[in-house]
Amino acid sequence: MGLGKTLQVICFLTNVFAEDGDFQDDTSGLRRCLIVCPASLVYNWKSELERFAPHLPVRMITGTAAERENLLRNLQDREIVITSYDLLRRDLEYYEDCRFFVQIIDEAQYIKNHGTQAARAVKMIQAGFKLALTGTPVENRLSELWSIFDYMMPGYLYAYPRFREEIEVPIIQQEDERTAQRLQKMIRPFVLRRLKQEVLKDLPEKMEENLYARMEGEQKQLYDAHAERMRIMLDQEDDAVFAKSKLQILAELTRLRQICCDPGLLFEQYAGGSAKLDMAVQLICDAVANGHKVLLFSQFTTMLERLTESLSRENITWHLLTGATAKEKRAEMVESFQYDDVPVFCISLKAGGTGLNLTAADVVVHFDPWWNVAVQNQATDRAHRIGQKNTVNVYRLIAKDSIEEKIISLQERKRELADRILGGEGFDSTGFTREELLELLK
Repeated sequence: MGLGKTLQVICFLTNVFAEDGDFQDDTSGLRRCLIVCPASLVYNWKSELERFAPHLPVRMITGTAAERENLLRNLQDREIVITSYDLLRRDLEYYEDCRFFVQIIDEAQYIKNHGTQAARAVKMIQAGFKLALTGTPVENRLSELWSIFDYMMPGYLYAYPRFREEIEVPIIQQEDERTAQRLQKMIRPFVLRRLKQEVLKDLPEKMEENLYARMEGEQKQLYDAHAERMRIMLDQEDDAVFAKSKLQILAELTRLRQICCDPGLLFEQYAGGSAKLDMAVQLICDAVANGHKVLLFSQFTTMLERLTESLSRENITWHLLTGATAKEKRAEMVESFQYDDVPVFCISLKAGGTGLNLTAADVVVHFDPWWNVAVQNQATDRAHRIGQKNTVNVYRLIAKDSIEEKIISLQERKRELADRILGGEGFDSTGFTREELLELLK
């Protein structure tokens, strides 16, 4: 979240490798460290280590399967090894007989589902000390917190069936405050939590504002027709059918959200315009004219393509980062944006919501709201983080009288669990009841 977790870890690793460090009474001599992170952050970790601790030996496990095998078969006792969750899973057999002094997982919410191959892979690594870095240890449910602790300290929060029975169910279903306090006490000694108001006394303000665009004409008609269609579908379904229709319902919700953004995302021949697209372009033009740099986030890569086309017509230059952007190109664009004259960085929320340092920007625009407010906050913190000198203005664009207004309301109601357990921000759930969905469509 921009509070210096990476820098803290680099300081820790510097101490691990120092001749007069705190760990030199260990006679084994093993100082091999493993960092596991999303693929998009492998080069970022290498860059940050070279920047702050160029003396530390670093080995990236990348390339073809044969190249990675050769790298892993020749590991040294004193070096920092960086790989991605996906490559670790693929190369796990080469790690079986390898022991590490330290294992660090970055963006630890990647193992929130303890049944995934990524979660199982990181938990099979042999390491004397384990560290997990995340700004969102609880996104949707308490099982995510359990999975992270199962990686760091297997058994400490019991086996999952017992955790669910004794802790998760009482807290979630019965709102048992005593059980919530019990869990707080259990995890508190092991959670090194950093809050901006405590850590960054000199960080500039973050001003947040919701901007509402009113759909009109054909866009409004299309939205109303699809919302009514979905209401009729839900009214006709009983609970048993509803439980089996979740993928279809998710698809319908996505279509509604796309119409709010621009009906052209769904209808090839649509030419009726988009209220939010017009608002976004005007907002960015004004910001650029006043000398600001802008981060523009959307979950829909096709929407970013439409936005960049509109910006080009206004003679505004831009960078574009999506899941299709090569890791090398990603690192190059991020570094360039900090110093070049390109005023706008368009980023897909999933591809660029974490792990980027973009403090050259002081305006953040969220084109479409997401159910998970913590993910949006992480994206905002690409700009509002250590190194930022200016007040950061954050704008959330919302289609008036639409499902997007309901999403904002839902975000506020869904924060409570993380606040109770971690005292933090950002809990939400995308698991809706039939009644909640009907409320979204009102």
